[in-house]
This record gives sequence, C-alpha cells and structure tokens, in this order.
Amino acid sequence: MADFDPELFEDKYANYFPELQQAYKNAFTRMNDRYDSQLVHGIDQQVLNESEPFYEGDGEFRIELPDDPYDRLQGVVVPKDKFEDVLAVHVEEIETELQRVFGFA
Repeated sequence: MADFDPELFEDKYANYFPELQQAYKNAFTRMNDRYDSQLVHGIDQQVLNESEPFYEGDGEFRIELPDDPYDRLQGVVVPKDKFEDVLAVHVEEIETELQRVFGFA
C-alpha cells in the first residue's frame, strides 16, 4: 500500500493506479459472488469503467458515475430498479475498498 496523500490523489491515475485497480477488483469479486454475474460484469464494464473516484476527506471516498448509467447497459435485461439497487451496492463496495486499500478502514 502506498502512503496516501490527498494532494497526490488529484492525479490519481498517475500516482495511485495500482491501488485503484485493486479496490475496483476486490469490489467486483465480492459483488460477483453475491449477485448475478452477467449483471455485475455489465455494470463493471459498461458503467463503472467510466466512473471517477474522488477523495472527500476524513478517509471518505465518493464514486461519480457517468450520466444515464442504466442506458449504458447493453446485453443484460434487468429491471431498472434492480439495476439501480445492485449498482448502489457496487458503488458502496468500491468506496469501502478504497478506504481499506488506502488504510482508512
């Protein structure tokens, strides 16, 4: 784990890319174990691939999603409310993993 520096996180892909990959991967693995793998994979590849993590301070992270995430999902038939529920849990998992990877949890 790299020592976390909030200022370095502003250029997160240059300074913390391996840690970001690990957090997203850990969250994906947990989600894939608990939810429909086709839906989780679709969310990961078609929505979260365009998400942006931000450090909010006090060890808290926030994931910003692209516009219209449900409309981005292709090849997976799922009601919008179920999609939104699974996506919300997935985002929480990523935020939790970011806290863990960077030593806040």
